[in-house]
Amino acid sequence: MVNRKPPGIYVLPSLSRESRNVAYRAWILILTFLVYTCYHMSKKPVSVVKNVLYRNCSVPIKEGYELEIAPDNTSTTFCDWAPFDQPNHKQLLGSLDLAFLFSYAFGMFFSGHIAERLNLRYFLSGGMMLVGIFTAAFGMGYFFNIHSIYFYVGIQVVSGLVQSSGWPSVVTCVGNWYGKGKRGLIMGIWNSHTSVGNILGSLIAGAFVTTSWGWSFAVPGLITFGIGVIVFFFLVPDPEDVGCDMPDQHGTHVVAEHGTNKTLNIDPTEPEKIDLTTISVHVDYGALNNSNKISNETTANGEVINGPVVSVQTTDTVDSSNPTNGRTVFSVQAANDRTVDSLNAANDYAPDSQKPAIIISTNGNPNLAKNGQSYSSIDASTQALIKHKQEKPITIWGAFFIPGVAEFSLCLFCAKLVSYTFLFWLPNYIEHTAHYDAEKSADVSTLFDVGGIVGGIAAGLISDNFGGRATTCAVMLILAAPVMYIYNLYGSLSLAHSIGLSFACGTLVNGPYALITTAVSADLGTHKVLEGNTKALATVTAVIDGTGSIGAAIGPLLAGLIPVWNDVFIMLIISDILALLCLIRLVYKELRLDRLLGCTGD
Repeated sequence: MVNRKPPGIYVLPSLSRESRNVAYRAWILILTFLVYTCYHMSKKPVSVVKNVLYRNCSVPIKEGYELEIAPDNTSTTFCDWAPFDQPNHKQLLGSLDLAFLFSYAFGMFFSGHIAERLNLRYFLSGGMMLVGIFTAAFGMGYFFNIHSIYFYVGIQVVSGLVQSSGWPSVVTCVGNWYGKGKRGLIMGIWNSHTSVGNILGSLIAGAFVTTSWGWSFAVPGLITFGIGVIVFFFLVPDPEDVGCDMPDQHGTHVVAEHGTNKTLNIDPTEPEKIDLTTISVHVDYGALNNSNKISNETTANGEVINGPVVSVQTTDTVDSSNPTNGRTVFSVQAANDRTVDSLNAANDYAPDSQKPAIIISTNGNPNLAKNGQSYSSIDASTQALIKHKQEKPITIWGAFFIPGVAEFSLCLFCAKLVSYTFLFWLPNYIEHTAHYDAEKSADVSTLFDVGGIVGGIAAGLISDNFGGRATTCAVMLILAAPVMYIYNLYGSLSLAHSIGLSFACGTLVNGPYALITTAVSADLGTHKVLEGNTKALATVTAVIDGTGSIGAAIGPLLAGLIPVWNDVFIMLIISDILALLCLIRLVYKELRLDRLLGCTGD
């Protein structure tokens, strides 16, 4: 049996099963929060450094600094960083965003497909370390005096590909550990890592941008690499890896109750069926107390199994005419890693002809589950474990046909276009309209991300308590359009206007974006049509976020090509309205369902 426990777990103190469930769930939230904070922190420096790659050299780089003098006393671009010192500098800077975001969108469609087929700990830790390396590599252009556009675009292409490893992986990890109950609030708080990462990226990059911009990339890169190492040693992507309970994905409890005879089937009149001809079940009861063991279970050769069952696998069939003929019915691997073969096929277990049998021990009592027979007598945690082992990943194409995926994917396309245009161009917009220096522009732009934290939590809380993920998104999108219009008109009047309107825009723009990429993706990845198949989660997440990432690439590209900021905001408002239109059918469906439930009193 392959040991999937991360090596760092062995240095931690042992815990009871109940304490282990709580501790590991809290740890997964904290670690994945740090992980994606680093992913976004490493995206942000480009938007901050743009302001010094090309600027007006006839004014001081920062308030209080002396004015630099051009060698010929006439040039206003002598202090810029070639090749971005050309008249088409906006298009060149936009090409950096384009290279990163299109490669990110391309990689996103495949990363979820890959993540569901590899150990997430290896995939995520390797991706993080590569992100750290290539983030720092962009900054090496400053230290080694590199002035080739191909170098910077090439780094951005590779960075986009490795960045795509993050989102499907962290959402799958959280989805594996948490059920549907209060998912919106939990993921709304958790998703603030996006804004926290943007804020940290802005502050770190802003601290170095006017003196030595290479460190604006090197420092986030080193931090990201270091967290990647921690992920390798301590990430537990799946509860079964450490003997914890599987979550209830139907929203009744966060954790499936252990030791109860509760079926996981939504419809109690239709018992779950399981085909035991091909499954291999991993049951880690290593940390359970002594009552949870098979004792005095005698094999054909007289040996006794005293340890907890680690794995059970069907290997043969039972002959009803002679069920105790000594044929091998199954193989049991005991706690001491000793495989005991040839268990007697007792009359109590498998009288049916030519049907495989399996014994799963729970609390010392073997339960028989035969081919085609209901297994509701096995405790809920073990049922979830059996179902989890049978699950197979779905295809990218299959994910599109899950109800709601297409609508939310197109909505995210438009919503992410708006959000990422702010992400990559807001510091530059503030500098040119409010005439702040590069560092102050970066600091003010963080208020957009602070608003994003509030918006994400609010969207999750509202959708949990009142229902209707689509309706919650629609209301915020309706409010976002006029707020963006007001921001363009009055955002540069004063520092207070910049701060207040940046915060308001961040709340309303990032609220729907955060809700769709977290709770909505997790809901659709465990949709009832999947019949509890949680291995679809990474692919569904990748499809939704991959579609959104195409919009995220187009937005900053158009912002770089459109010469007038007023026209850029018109583009953002139109995209916001299109995002709203994508949800009309789902909003109608949610409101109609709510009205029907209200009429019936449910």
